[in-house]
This record gives sequence, structure tokens and C-alpha cells, in this order.
Amino acid sequence: MTTLAAMLTGSPYQGYAYAYPHKTAYRRFEPPLDLRDVWACENRDSLFLYLHVPFCEMRCGFCNLFTQANPRKDATESYLSALEREAVATREKLSEARFARIAIGGGTPTFLDVSGLERLFRLVTAMGASPREVPVSVETSPGTIDDEKLALLRDWGTTRISIGVQSFLEAETSAVMRPQKRAEVKSALARIRAVGLPIMNTDLIYGMPGQTVDSWLTSLLMALEFHPEELFLYPLYVRPGTGLGRADRTWDDLRLDCYREARRVLLDRGYEQVSMRMFCLQGTKADAGPVYCCQEDGMVGLGCGARSYTRGLHYSREYAVGAAAIRGILADYCVRPASAFRTADHGFRLDREEQRRRYVIQSLLQVAGLSRSQYRRRFESDVLMDLPELMDLETHGLAVVSSDRVQLTSEGIEHSDVIGPWLYSRRVVELMNQYEGQ
Repeated sequence: MTTLAAMLTGSPYQGYAYAYPHKTAYRRFEPPLDLRDVWACENRDSLFLYLHVPFCEMRCGFCNLFTQANPRKDATESYLSALEREAVATREKLSEARFARIAIGGGTPTFLDVSGLERLFRLVTAMGASPREVPVSVETSPGTIDDEKLALLRDWGTTRISIGVQSFLEAETSAVMRPQKRAEVKSALARIRAVGLPIMNTDLIYGMPGQTVDSWLTSLLMALEFHPEELFLYPLYVRPGTGLGRADRTWDDLRLDCYREARRVLLDRGYEQVSMRMFCLQGTKADAGPVYCCQEDGMVGLGCGARSYTRGLHYSREYAVGAAAIRGILADYCVRPASAFRTADHGFRLDREEQRRRYVIQSLLQVAGLSRSQYRRRFESDVLMDLPELMDLETHGLAVVSSDRVQLTSEGIEHSDVIGPWLYSRRVVELMNQYEGQ
């Protein structure tokens, strides 16, 4: 494993550890695993239901998501039919599962028309989930939202909408292959506020070509005019296979001063920092409904790009970034019979070490830090015995270690994208490198 000191000498943006392990570490199961067996020993009282819609109106230059740009109507109809078959097959295997959270992501779910969105919500209810009784989050973009779609989301009980703005400055978005008009963005935000959804999240990106600290703060202040309850601030990641990745743009173009200035502004405006990227307006009413803990509870993902989590197994369909590979995987998904959705055929088994690493990464990269007592209850051991390298964080001024907590300092939070990959196991790193080398 690369030492922390060596990683700190490079860019602070090694990689976004939003899930561990990454899909590039997944491999095919031989033979496929029956979903009834996969979930047999899992607690199914408080699950997360995720629906994936792999379609967008455009392919942004920074995007490495599993999504297809501007598909034909018949392609989206075929996909929704396959998604319905998958839901029926999965529900049969999970039996009496109950869901505490629902999210519809992508891609851009609101690329679908109103009838397509209606089908998604009816599919949710067919899974035994209750969108009007538990929190529901939906992703959108400025060019795909309108009043009729927003009214449907509201009427089905959507509690949170997340909109990818990235920048209000047209020169900046054009530079990352995302042409959009400022007027369209502002109109979309105004429509969302007008419909009265409880929580609006706005995504912004810093480190774009030609961007300055002043232009970045201009976008941030424009977003704040709409009083979002949440903001996610992302550095511009440049990944293999993306439009910007093919243009040889490097990590060195990212700007830590943009992040620091934005953090200062948001804290002054009454926002609370949750992680390196996430800021929440203080006093925002939390989602009502059953408590879901991503560290303890499972996730059921439906759709070609969705992943599902149990404690010991993560699974999904195959992963790709390139357009041709995505088209092939989607084509296969859309013709699958219901019987093909009754198994998990691609994923990653988490032994106890991997479960511990996942727990640590998911907890430590939050501002609240890692509770040693909660870790001990989960794994019946002390985290510093299992991962003694965590003490290196304190040595480098990146964390404070106390009797009950390992908590990143402000500088540690800034280096989340170094600390996350630094904690990956050797096995995961090797699998990811094998995938990148293909």
C-alpha cells in the first residue's frame, strides 16, 4: 500500500471515495448467486431502494457515470419494461422487505417524460415501498425539468430534489462540454422553489478550465439566491474514458483555494459542513420517516447501472464508461427475461477486513468522524487495532484521535480524496488497476 506521506506529496484529488469498493473492482460471479440466498441472512426491515435511469440529454466532459446521451423514445420504453421485470423478480426474492429511503438517480431521471416518471413511481409501489410515507430523492438537470414533471414529483411525495448546475457561467460549462444557458438554469431553480419540495440540493463544480476564484464565487452566490437547503461542491474530477480525460487535462488544474473560499462563504451564511463536498443549511428539517443508516442497512438497486449492498456482498450489472460499451450492456439488459433478474452475476465479496475498511472510509470522511464505540459494537474490536495506520493521520495533522473518536481536522477534510484511496485494501487496488489496464 502507498504510504500516506507519499500520497500527500501529490494532488489532494486522488479519487472520490463515494462507495467502497468501486465498481471497477467488481468481477463476474461463477456461478451466479440466487438473490434469495444473497439476502437470506440480512435484516430487511430498513432498506434503501435505488432506481437507476441511465439517460441524459447530453454527455458532460467530466462524466464517468453509466449513462447514455439522448436515446430514442423506443429505447427508454424498452428500458422501463426491463426495469419492471427486474422489480417483479427482485420483489419475489426479497419477500417481506421494507424500505426506509427511496432514491431515483442516473443519469438524469427527469430525462423521461411524465408517463415514464409515472411508471417509475408505480414500480416503486410494486416493490412494496411507500413513496408518500418515506423520504424520496430525485435527481434532475436544468434542461429536463418543467412544471408538469415537478408537480408529479411533488404529488408522489418527493422530499428532496438534486439539480446539477455545475456553474452559472456559460463559458465555464461549455469548457467542460456541458452547454447550458444561465437563464434556463435560473428558471429551473425558480420552478423547483415554487413547487414547494422540502429540500433542494444544488451541485456545483470548481476547477473548470478558465475558472478563477472570483468566477467560482459568482456561481456560488447565484446558487445561494435560491436558498438551497443543501449544496454539494465537487472538484472537477478528470477520469479515464471521459471527454476531458481524452483531452489530457490533469489534476493539477484543480484549485484548493476555490474550495476554501466557498467553505468560508457557506459557513458565514449559516451552512453546516457534513463532508468535504456536502453543506447543509442549519435548521433544515430532516427527512421524516424510518431511520436508515448506510453503515448498517442494505440497499436494493434496480436498473442497469444500479448497485446493491448487503454486508458481505455488493453486486450490480457490468460497468463501463465508453458510449459503445454502455450501449451494448444496455441492449443486453433490455432484452433480459424476468428469470435473468433473479440472480447476482457481477460484484464483490466483502470479507471482514473489507467490511471494516468500508465502515471506516464511510465514517471517517464525514466531519463528525468515526465513533470508536460504534465501531467496537459492530466489529467487536478496536479500530486502531484493526487499522493502526490511522494514527498516521494524527502524525500528519490530518486527524485528532481521542478515546472515542477519530475525527479529521479541517486540513484532513480537504484531503478526503487522498485519505479515502489510501485506506483501500491491496486487493481492491489491484482489481481496480487491472480494470484500468484493460
